[in-house]
Amino acid sequence: MHHEYKGHIHIHTSYSDGSKLHAEIAEEAIAAGLDFIITTDHNVWVDGVEGYYGDEDNGRVLLLVGEEVHDVRRWPQANHCLVFGAEKELSPHAADPQELIDAASAAGGFSYLAHPFEIASTLLKGDELSALGWEEWHVSGYAGLEIWNYMSEFKSHMTSKWAALWAAYRPEQVITGPFGRTIAKWDELLSSGRQVACIAGGDVHGKTYSLGPFSRVLFPYRRHFQSLNNHILASQKLTGEFAHDKQLVLEALRRGNSWVAYDAAGDTAGFRFSAHALRQQAVMGDIVRLLSGGVTFQITAPAAAHIRLIRHGEVVAESLGTGHLLTQASEPGAYRAEAFTRFAGRKRAWIYSNPVYVRKPDHTERTDARFPTDL
Repeated sequence: MHHEYKGHIHIHTSYSDGSKLHAEIAEEAIAAGLDFIITTDHNVWVDGVEGYYGDEDNGRVLLLVGEEVHDVRRWPQANHCLVFGAEKELSPHAADPQELIDAASAAGGFSYLAHPFEIASTLLKGDELSALGWEEWHVSGYAGLEIWNYMSEFKSHMTSKWAALWAAYRPEQVITGPFGRTIAKWDELLSSGRQVACIAGGDVHGKTYSLGPFSRVLFPYRRHFQSLNNHILASQKLTGEFAHDKQLVLEALRRGNSWVAYDAAGDTAGFRFSAHALRQQAVMGDIVRLLSGGVTFQITAPAAAHIRLIRHGEVVAESLGTGHLLTQASEPGAYRAEAFTRFAGRKRAWIYSNPVYVRKPDHTERTDARFPTDL
């Protein structure tokens, strides 16, 4: 039995380049109906602010603290890494991405590569509007990729003054989904036999930008929290006890028991992707053994959608115009689900699940089962 919770990851506060402090951001998250949020300030781990904010009667949110670590001396900027659960400052390791990832793991945490591919704004200049992708692909030991970053997609549309204003005032018209290069890289890593999870990040700053006589907050925290989120499947219910609930949220994100959700296009609550083989049952992020009879996959969306089952970049099965897909497969590999829906007049990416990993029955487990050498 799994329990679903909705949260937002990759948030900046006034401790780096955000516009609000933790308590204020928590209020916005409560108003948006989130269950958890994780702040990730640049090269600073903020201690003493984690916990539940609000109350059970009027709404509450679990606020956790991570860190976005990168080498400020590197030019051009690249290799931003999101670290969760390390409970310590890790920016001294920023110059060496592998050392950073290893340090996060040694501290009991885990890491995701932030906005691995970006398209720089061709209209406005500045460090945050340049392409801040990931360059050091030789690294290993990270939990996964931030496959969809809201601000990365937004700034790619800043190609002219008119395009920038349109995107700023009508973001729902331009936000369509992750960059194709990011998804292709994810599938490449999965097809190599690695377990690589996915998350979405708002990259929330709540800062005000000006273009001529126009001035606008891009984007308010609450608007971000109502747009691109992560839904987790926790192994137990959140109880309101901080230490217990923190571990449940972090473990779900570490394992990939979650999916990326563009909730602005329709609430994805209730989405499920599971695999069944004889007496085995697995949800996204889990492993299932390939036995005689193959594996049965079941995908259920909360509304009619274009659903696809993907293995290593190839479409295995798909369903058009319904909210269900039931199919079988007999090959080992990493299988993930996608769902697309129509929103604001056009087709949009809606859901990206983490994979279910199908392994051969004679596979010998490694000590670190999150990163198998083969499938």
